[in-house]
Amino acid sequence: MTGFFPTAALVVVAMVLTMPGAVVALGQQSGAPRVVIPTGARPVAPIRSVTPASRALYPWKTYITATIFWCGEQPTSRNPTPNCKSSWDTEWSTNFGGYDDPDPANRIANHTTGEFRPKNFVPKLNPFYIALPYNDVLGWRSHKPEASRVIPWFARIAPAPGQTVLKGRWVQIFHNNRSCYAQWEDCGPWVTDDWQYVFGNKRPETTQNGAAGIDLSPSIRDYLGVPSGTKIHWRFVEDSQVPYGPWKKYGNATTKQNPVAASSGGKAIPKDGASLEEQRKYIENLRKLRDEQYLKKPFN
Repeated sequence: MTGFFPTAALVVVAMVLTMPGAVVALGQQSGAPRVVIPTGARPVAPIRSVTPASRALYPWKTYITATIFWCGEQPTSRNPTPNCKSSWDTEWSTNFGGYDDPDPANRIANHTTGEFRPKNFVPKLNPFYIALPYNDVLGWRSHKPEASRVIPWFARIAPAPGQTVLKGRWVQIFHNNRSCYAQWEDCGPWVTDDWQYVFGNKRPETTQNGAAGIDLSPSIRDYLGVPSGTKIHWRFVEDSQVPYGPWKKYGNATTKQNPVAASSGGKAIPKDGASLEEQRKYIENLRKLRDEQYLKKPFN
């Protein structure tokens, strides 16, 4: 599959990436892009256990045309689909906290403070989000027939029927020697069934907007300095591979899934975008159930 490196090269890249201040050049083979990852300015992360998933290196999608979209975007003649809802969240704009105004005059973009967001409100979800042209579910009760076969992490998650395994997945994006991380929050541009490109080695199926293969949020645009129509490189990464940065400053910084129908002690699991108060009450309820179960146990 396009983008994979030989085993020995993977070991070398993995070792160098752990070295403070390392600068790594990826894709030195003939015809591959040169991607530089500056790591010296990253804060020291806490030591985490190493799992097989955390060592996974997904293939690069190189020279992909990126377009800009935003939460709350209204339909136009060129883009007839409104973005108040996403493919997996019927209240996306509300859960996000408001209209993610793309106008640079109405945004904060500061590399020193790590503030990349609208001026008018603090987002309740990660403002570093993307759309890719595939949806793994047909509805709330079933997945697409090929989903379990083509999505690399599907079996590991073992989702309930109709529960997406794509929402909130992290991707790494490169442009002009700068690295950025974002979460998958919607489907597009243009199509929602192009798994051969998203998970395979094909180029994007659509020919519209310069064969656009990924939509980027205004925060990603501002952080990377990416105007619409620019060629970028991207790949999937695991939660544990995402370093600290502006993409972890707001909202949910872990992989999110659709809420399932299960409940605990009569209290439903809060869905994505739930308020802090709802999340607090849910956690308190879990603690109460834990304490009740502990009191029922006989003393040794």
